Amino acid sequence: MPILHNAKKALRVSKKKTTRNKVTKSRTKSAVDKVKKTPTMEFLAAAYSAIDKAVKKNIFHANRAARLKTQLAKLVKPAKIEKKVAPKKAVKTAPKKATKKAAK
Repeated sequence: MPILHNAKKALRVSKKKTTRNKVTKSRTKSAVDKVKKTPTMEFLAAAYSAIDKAVKKNIFHANRAARLKTQLAKLVKPAKIEKKVAPKKAVKTAPKKATKKAAK
């Protein structure tokens, strides 16, 4: 047990942070497990949200979050999600003017 006043306070603060971090970690872990069991886009979106919140609270490192997201994305193979690409517009260019060199 800490003896000094500031050490006692540090212990109290660390206990509070630990409980808050456990809640966020468990929510993230359960969201990730749902995606692993039944890979759907809805569960994937929820897992992404939970991971991003954990990064925002400095519970996960950004690189770990990116790694988790890519692993989950590989599990969920969306069925024929078509990218909406706008058709290319035909750009009309004006014909180039012929330049004549002046004969000297």
